[in-house]
Amino acid sequence: MTVIRPRPLVDIPRRSRRPYVEPEPGTNSSPRAPQLHSSEHAWARSYRARLRVTDTIIIFASIAAAFVARFGIDGVATQVAGFPVAYFTISVIIGSSWVVALYAYHTRDPRVVGMGLSEYKRVANASALTFGILAIAFLVAKVDIARGYFVLALPLGATALLGSRWIWRQWLLKQRAYDHYLSRALVVGGRDDVEYVVKQIQQKSGAAYNVVGAALEDPGAGKLVVGDRDVPIVANLDTITQAASNLHVDSVIVAGQPQGGGTFIRNLGWALEGTATDLVLASRLTDVAGPRIHFRPVEGLPLIHVEIPQFEGGKHVLKRALDLVVSGMALLVLLPFMVAVGIAIRLDTKGDALFRQERVGRNGSTFRMLKFRSMVQDAESGLAALQARNQGAGVLFKMKDDPRVTRVGRFIRKFSIDELPQLWNVFVGDMSLVGPRPPLRREVDGYETHVHRRLYIKPGLTGMWQVNGRSDLSWDESVRLDLYYVENWSLTGDIVILWRTFHVLVHPTGAY
Repeated sequence: MTVIRPRPLVDIPRRSRRPYVEPEPGTNSSPRAPQLHSSEHAWARSYRARLRVTDTIIIFASIAAAFVARFGIDGVATQVAGFPVAYFTISVIIGSSWVVALYAYHTRDPRVVGMGLSEYKRVANASALTFGILAIAFLVAKVDIARGYFVLALPLGATALLGSRWIWRQWLLKQRAYDHYLSRALVVGGRDDVEYVVKQIQQKSGAAYNVVGAALEDPGAGKLVVGDRDVPIVANLDTITQAASNLHVDSVIVAGQPQGGGTFIRNLGWALEGTATDLVLASRLTDVAGPRIHFRPVEGLPLIHVEIPQFEGGKHVLKRALDLVVSGMALLVLLPFMVAVGIAIRLDTKGDALFRQERVGRNGSTFRMLKFRSMVQDAESGLAALQARNQGAGVLFKMKDDPRVTRVGRFIRKFSIDELPQLWNVFVGDMSLVGPRPPLRREVDGYETHVHRRLYIKPGLTGMWQVNGRSDLSWDESVRLDLYYVENWSLTGDIVILWRTFHVLVHPTGAY
């Protein structure tokens, strides 16, 4: 979505959410919405203030910890242009610069707070830039600063800042589950476009909008049914500003390309001038991540540049390096545990501890994927008799109570322990730590044309499918998640998925 005039999201308490009042005849001439009351800014100011206080405490606490660890309580002085300067003064300069950098990088901007990756990136970039600039400045000014103190403060403070933002985000998401800390939104456009936008907002916990009404080109019925929610139709395209005023709307979201095109959007923006309401444009660019979208205005013409996915290059080299390091270390650390699992499998039923199966990898190549055996030895021969009881999605075969699964197998499947041998597949290059689910040949043979795009990168030990419901997902949703990852993956995103995977292992969902 493109926000034309961003402003802080606001939380309107439930008791103050007034019902829609039909405008009087002849009031379609874009009346002004009321100015935003100061009380409606309260949550935004309060939340930013909390972040500001937390950030400041963490920064100076981390610098103090680095100071004490390096110099002790008594402290020490350094030389600046031949004059002694206490390290306490240097610490204050570093801390103050860090605080200013977080402000300059808009890390508490309403458009990013609570949004996850974007917020974390800004905090990390601001922290790295602070220490980079200070390092250069100290070098030029010939400040004799202790490297141990300087190096310790950055990772300690940056880690604590990111952890703090993550904790605040969890709190914010819980509040939004109760319709708190949300921006009241009116979605405008054609029926299909409005339904699509409302559906996407409902599915995204970080969307930060509470859709309180819709304005359609052809209003028709009095409500719009989207999923399990009824959205009231409160206006047509001529009465949007009156409806926004009556509903105390914070954002008007234009879905798709409504009648009137650019002229309509321009006039709507003019009608909302001087009010407390944002104008937001929702594009139908589906499954395109934000970093691939860039704006290039040409003489007043806003052009949206969408980067084409690249499946070769330096980014993939870095991905392979991450795979090697993490899988190698994991194999060394987990080897005793994996040996114990193998012994338990052999004691439970006859047969090998490892199960080897041909899977399809990148560009259609095949490899032998390793798993701990969770079924009886002759499980493959009994598959045909169970096809009629298939509970899987699309070309996948899944059964919640598969009779071929052993006692130990049921346990290791629940916590995904059976997948651990695939660390070897990652280490030798057949798979990646993160990627689409590795498919069987019979599954690939049943793919529709566009689904073959899943094979453009290596399959993963974990991925979007595993952290978003696994076997509980429909086939179409599984494909959409995999294709989204293929076209939008990043190293930062991979790390986030790996982190979410640990949460899924502790609280298994859709694992059978």
